[in-house]
Amino acid sequence: MKVFGIIGWPVSHSLSPAMHNAAFRALGIKAVYGLLPVVPNSLKEAISGLKALGIEGVSVTIPHKEAVFPLLDEVSEVARRIGAVNTILNRGGTLYGTNTDWIGALKALEEKISLKGKRAVVVGAGGSARAVVFALKEAGAEIFLYNRTLARAHELASQFDAKAFPLDKISQAEGDILIQTTSVGLMEDRSVVPREILSRFQVVMDLVYQPLKTKLLREAEEAGCEIIDGLSMLVYQGAEQFRLWTGVEPPLGVMREAAENELRGEKHGN
Repeated sequence: MKVFGIIGWPVSHSLSPAMHNAAFRALGIKAVYGLLPVVPNSLKEAISGLKALGIEGVSVTIPHKEAVFPLLDEVSEVARRIGAVNTILNRGGTLYGTNTDWIGALKALEEKISLKGKRAVVVGAGGSARAVVFALKEAGAEIFLYNRTLARAHELASQFDAKAFPLDKISQAEGDILIQTTSVGLMEDRSVVPREILSRFQVVMDLVYQPLKTKLLREAEEAGCEIIDGLSMLVYQGAEQFRLWTGVEPPLGVMREAAENELRGEKHGN
């Protein structure tokens, strides 16, 4: 029986066990995926424990995505450029870190629109925004960042040849795609994006998925936009992890359904 899991603090809210265990069952793979809660000051011991216990791979979530870098044997160039590891593979005792969040963002967006040459407005400049901006850059989109702290937006923009603006100028934003990457709207009926600008966009994506249809997505739909909920990115990044760990094509529909069922059971998280 192969063992996988998710390390973070806290992790009790994670949808990942439901997604991965459903995929293992559907394909008849003898494996289990569990919760591995790790407080920040125990991260070094926990990473050493992956080798000692022969755990095949783990997802990495907040607050460990950056702190884990120096504890791994190898880290992919993609993870270095994004500045975060969300996936670890145990290759016979060698721990390799990479990032699948950007693939999740890319695939979720490409379901609705071709990104090359498109104008993409990204709201936020935190960890999730970094993966989204990397995906947009790789796909050839032009990127406009809006963030409450302008210095942070400038820092991210300078790494990916994007343009940075303060969030209070969001009413001037226009483009083909708008992506909301902050936690605004999580378990609340609130949006940082004014309703009146939504008709300027073809596609609107919100990384928040509790609720699945946030205020932003409801208003975007009313404005005639194609909408993408936050669960799409989560499922696609998890599917890429599954592919890396098992070498098997993941059952996307099964994973999405398992995540939705878990959400309906009033569990929510990354």
